[in-house]
Amino acid sequence: MPSRTPLPRRRLGRVPLVPAALAATLVTGALVVTGLNGEPAASAATSSGTAPAPSASRAGQWHTTPVPVAKGDLTAIAALSDKQAWAVGYRLKSATALEAVALRWNGTSWTQESTLPDNSFPQALAVRSATDIWTVGSASVHWDGSKWTTYQLAKDPGGRVVPDAVTTTSDGKAWTVGRAMNRSVKDGVPAIQSWDGKSWQRQTLPDVGKGELSSVTAVAPDDIWAVGTAYATDASSPQQALLLHWDGTAWKRITAPGPQESHNWLGGITAFAADDVWAVGGSTSGGADRPYAVHWNGTAWTAAKTPDVADGRLRAVGRTRSGELWAVGGKGAASVALRWNAQKKQWDTASSPGLVVRSFTTVPGSADLWAAGIAEHGDLVPSITRLKG
Repeated sequence: MPSRTPLPRRRLGRVPLVPAALAATLVTGALVVTGLNGEPAASAATSSGTAPAPSASRAGQWHTTPVPVAKGDLTAIAALSDKQAWAVGYRLKSATALEAVALRWNGTSWTQESTLPDNSFPQALAVRSATDIWTVGSASVHWDGSKWTTYQLAKDPGGRVVPDAVTTTSDGKAWTVGRAMNRSVKDGVPAIQSWDGKSWQRQTLPDVGKGELSSVTAVAPDDIWAVGTAYATDASSPQQALLLHWDGTAWKRITAPGPQESHNWLGGITAFAADDVWAVGGSTSGGADRPYAVHWNGTAWTAAKTPDVADGRLRAVGRTRSGELWAVGGKGAASVALRWNAQKKQWDTASSPGLVVRSFTTVPGSADLWAAGIAEHGDLVPSITRLKG
């Protein structure tokens, strides 16, 4: 891994797998999982565009649920309950054309609820209610229950703003994080914007140099965390996990724990309480990747023990109604899932989602889990898998 520009290889956001003619216009994004108070801040498809029904679910195993998109990519998923969940992504209409779509789970099946505005390229999702949904990608768009409306992000002196994650707070605001860049990813700087009900407002951040933010979670309107990566400054320096905190007045950088000589990065964060926040990502030393997880107890961040899993890059973390804590990620088709062992105070390997993971969510009031992305086999076959708790 080149030390000067490691992030393109370690990037935790989703890179849509689309034809080269379209790839240059797309952005990458981050993952959304259920957080505080349980709210979200496949086999070959048939000719009708619906994947064939899966085999019977086995306890403790993920199984595929049919989706009404034959070819494309599903990039984000979020749930309100076991009867209400949403997923966004793309349908590949031709070698050079995409259609952004929103799918809805009604407790029985996934159906297409709507199409999104042209060129919106959704990458992350936040569902406050069935009539209040945000998705961000190359644009930010809002669903009011009947239509999607595009809202322009504020200009940033760092360049074009590429949002990677979005969340909402109890005061009605929305927050999106990502990067601003002029030319390429390696020139990007972290960027955060907040929605005040009328427009997006750029946030002033501490100077962390080049880098990006990949995930955001809110405990309260005055207690918000964002995570990502601070890029390596030279050939001898590692990239560092980036932790930023909003206290209602200003954003401040918090030092992330872990070996400083390794390349560390964070791709997902979820808050369960002011003194219970988990962030996950990856760590690289000697050319090998392994999972990286840190916990906030209200006073300090500490690193947690993780198994030595090859390509075990963690992308999201969430807790089920039964109290089980899960982290999900992987590299390409090598998906990985970890479950927290409270007795041993360590993360253990668990049944993996069995797809190229783009997004993961727990389900409020349920022990179920959802993962979205594309099937491990086939050519851009959108897939959603479910683990029944």
